[in-house]
Amino acid sequence: SEEEAKFGARRLARSLQKLGFQVIFTDFKVVNVLAVCNMPFEIRLPEFTKNNRPHASYEPELHPAVCYRIKTLRATLQIFSTGSITVTGPNVKAVASAVEQIYP
Repeated sequence: SEEEAKFGARRLARSLQKLGFQVIFTDFKVVNVLAVCNMPFEIRLPEFTKNNRPHASYEPELHPAVCYRIKTLRATLQIFSTGSITVTGPNVKAVASAVEQIYP
């Protein structure tokens, strides 16, 4: 959660202070959240991309995953054929909504 991230950042700042660095902890905000989930099945990437254009793009020569962008949530999903999905977004709520949108 965002509260846990803030707590972890405070602990890191405190550790750096103990090492002698001058650290000031102000204006903390989460700007990016990364989550990983695994689907209980494999995904046929060419078929998935074809059925989800223009949101999905797949360049197997460059990257082994489909890049699925949800502009309204400002979230990006990297979908692998194994069923593994990496989601990045601006906050926890957007990431959770992106996963629910792709797999209700």
